[in-house]
Amino acid sequence: MKLFLAKIIYKIVKPFEEGYEQFDEQLCFVNARDLHEAFFKARMLGVKNEDEVKHESGSSILWKFIDVPFLKEITSFEDGLELHSAVLEKEATEHYEKFIKARASELQASIELGLQPLLSS
Repeated sequence: MKLFLAKIIYKIVKPFEEGYEQFDEQLCFVNARDLHEAFFKARMLGVKNEDEVKHESGSSILWKFIDVPFLKEITSFEDGLELHSAVLEKEATEHYEKFIKARASELQASIELGLQPLLSS
């Protein structure tokens, strides 16, 4: 098995708030035989980890899975290897979501063609 790092993106849906929308970018480790399996497993983790919590107002806050736009095999651990999760606020959310979907499609196509995926996040 090989170790991969996947970026999994969620949209945080809060129906009681207007303005900027929030996105949660999570970097997660995935054990898999190859890029195909790692990409599939990362997407399944994204769906599995969708969540709903109740706000104090009684409304629900949802973490809705968007996609996996980044995947990289980790061949060694080095000092300074940074892993993080970030919550982003975006004004033009439809553009951000389209970008994430397009990036995930490019990643999937490169995996299916047996190409090394782009390393930009």
